[in-house]
Amino acid sequence: MFAEDLSFKPPGSLTTAVLFLVFNRPDVTSRVFEVITRVRPPRLYVAADGPRANRPDDVGKCNEVRSIVSKVDWPCEVKTLFQTENLGCKLAVSSAITWFFEQEEEGIVLEDDCLPNLSFFWFCQELLERYRNDTRIWQICGFNPVATANGQEEDYYFTKYGPVWGWASWRRAWSVYDKNMSCWPDVRGKELYWDFCDSKREAHWRRKLYNQVFSGEIDTWDYQWGFYKFINSGLCISPTRNLIANIGFGENATHAKKEVFYRSMECTWPLRHPTYVMRSLEKERQYFKLFALPVSWRSRIRALLPK
Repeated sequence: MFAEDLSFKPPGSLTTAVLFLVFNRPDVTSRVFEVITRVRPPRLYVAADGPRANRPDDVGKCNEVRSIVSKVDWPCEVKTLFQTENLGCKLAVSSAITWFFEQEEEGIVLEDDCLPNLSFFWFCQELLERYRNDTRIWQICGFNPVATANGQEEDYYFTKYGPVWGWASWRRAWSVYDKNMSCWPDVRGKELYWDFCDSKREAHWRRKLYNQVFSGEIDTWDYQWGFYKFINSGLCISPTRNLIANIGFGENATHAKKEVFYRSMECTWPLRHPTYVMRSLEKERQYFKLFALPVSWRSRIRALLPK
């Protein structure tokens, strides 16, 4: 729990649905679920992948996780999607998000290792409503590795990059998602591809990445989401304050094995909205350098922390 949470005063009741994606990590799941119990969403969707066949210890861990998330002690409509077999990251997560948006027009998505501060939920709720019918906006982010809240005149900005460590969106945006990136062979050979890349370096980096995703070399769901945002010129909202800490790095993590921390800061109300819907090119350059250069981005995040 963040120290800032102790002084946070919600600007109203939370009315937005939350999707909680879990698997086999009781420790991180319990920490994130504790925050969810504090904000008391009126509708909670919980999706869990099944245990892996080659990992006997998964059965007990998965059962423990499902027990943790069953302890809903506030008035709440709860829906679950518990897999009996392991689908893997790509299919389990993407199908869960599709299931969520089949039932909700908009909502918040949290994975088991994304620890939000309390203001994250109201930040998402206010902006989901504000940009509900603005088809330029595809995603609201909670995590911002290049956050610099001090001296900012606005509480968020617009960017083509949208990390998925705590986020929110609308059915209208997710409806174009295709986990198999079926149109990639057509897109990569057209001028369109170069149009959404800001440099040759980015174009080559993305081509390699998307080839790996398309071939199945990378078993994930989120690069595909980013791809469809890019080719549809979708914008993401990024908070000037980082609202999420990732607590899932370590030996039990599905993909990330190294530990990373990032300071979280609460938003304050009323939110200060940008006057214009325009990309912050400087923030995008900072983000691309952090996440796309050969040096480990996890090391880069640690380098940003105060000593």
